[in-house]
Amino acid sequence: MTKIVDLYFGAALDESRGKGSLSMNELLDLEPRMLEAEKWLQKGLRDNLEGFGWLGLPFQDPGPILEQAEWLSVFGSIIQIGIGGSALGNRMLNNALLHPYYNELPREQRKGPKFFIADNVDPEGNHAIWDMVDPEDTALVVVSKSGSTAETMANFMFFFGKMSAVMGTQVALERVLVITDPEKGTLRPFSGETGCRSLEIPQGVGGRYSVLSSVGLLSAASMGINVRELLRGAAETSALISGTREMAGNSAWIAAGLYYLHGLRGRSMDVFMPYADGLENFVEWFAQLWAESIGKDGKGFTPVRALGAIDQHSQVQLYTEGPDDKLFTILDIRKRRQDIRIPGTEHGALVGLNYMKDKNMSEMITFEARSTAAALYRFGKPVLWLELPELNAFTLGGLIFFYEYVTALTGYLLSIEPFDQPGVEQGKKYTYGLMGREGFSEQAREAEELFAGILKQKVSL
Repeated sequence: MTKIVDLYFGAALDESRGKGSLSMNELLDLEPRMLEAEKWLQKGLRDNLEGFGWLGLPFQDPGPILEQAEWLSVFGSIIQIGIGGSALGNRMLNNALLHPYYNELPREQRKGPKFFIADNVDPEGNHAIWDMVDPEDTALVVVSKSGSTAETMANFMFFFGKMSAVMGTQVALERVLVITDPEKGTLRPFSGETGCRSLEIPQGVGGRYSVLSSVGLLSAASMGINVRELLRGAAETSALISGTREMAGNSAWIAAGLYYLHGLRGRSMDVFMPYADGLENFVEWFAQLWAESIGKDGKGFTPVRALGAIDQHSQVQLYTEGPDDKLFTILDIRKRRQDIRIPGTEHGALVGLNYMKDKNMSEMITFEARSTAAALYRFGKPVLWLELPELNAFTLGGLIFFYEYVTALTGYLLSIEPFDQPGVEQGKKYTYGLMGREGFSEQAREAEELFAGILKQKVSL
């Protein structure tokens, strides 16, 4: 098997660091619980239980997705309408594997349509997307398992209404593809009634675990991303994790164990800091995965998003000399797709900068990452160091599946359900009520009463 990621954890497991340090024996003592967690996950997959379906995604046949992606690829623009897991995963794939200014490239330099995500219900943002597309050369992809997500359906009605006004409802429907539950919800009967194209979100797959399903793979394939390689990387990662039944050799078990044990020692914030612009949205995706999966029942750890080397100049002061309440994960890439050799200078005022002359920028950003990790360790802060051999579809697929697995294991160690999100559901119910949805008037009343309490005290500038 091809190497996907290396995990170095010496700076997160050091008995000499005093208060809050961990020993290797403490980590190894978690092995019986990890074996239980592995059985729990595999049983959930076998029994088709809700929430466990993501475990089977690496082994799916992407044929139906690729067929629809071929249809999508001829359009000038795609607007994907979804929120949370129906948007963050797409951004993450594009950020990691496409040109950073993909939409601005001439058509002949792109492998597919321009791509826009309508997730928030900000009218200015939605009007801005509409300003950027040609309605007659645009496809709409609407993603919602239930078909009742208020933000998604409001945005869909806006864009579908605008397209219908330009070309008529029937022609507009020929440019719509829905991704939804195979059997139930609002969008499944809509697809049946209208005859618009559709794909399924597999049974048992929740939104934040759905990026390796049609939710993320459809748009990726339409823009030339190799989704078979994404799935291959995830499948090999799955085999490596499930095939290693000893704590000392299982990187996912070790990572989950360290997140868990450091959390018990009061390090309730997990800072994820990749040193690559292409992984900035990976951290956005991870933040939802981590927060929604393990933040419940009064438990959980807060994800903190950072990007190296940028946030060395905005956050690292706090990280080195602030409270010892964080576990740091720093991610570096050994081989980058492009490089820059830094030129020298003959200008007298700048000659002191020639220590960088003929050095590679890829070398510099790696030194930045190592320096941050070393500085954190010097100040007694725990650090996990991850290295990807390179960033491509194969390694990204593996990294995605690795962190989905680590998240599920951490939830198990915390004795919580990592596949639901009851706190989110309450906010949805309040929104339904305030927007006048039938059957939610009591929720509207409760929300108004609670918000009135927020407004009891006021001061203005």
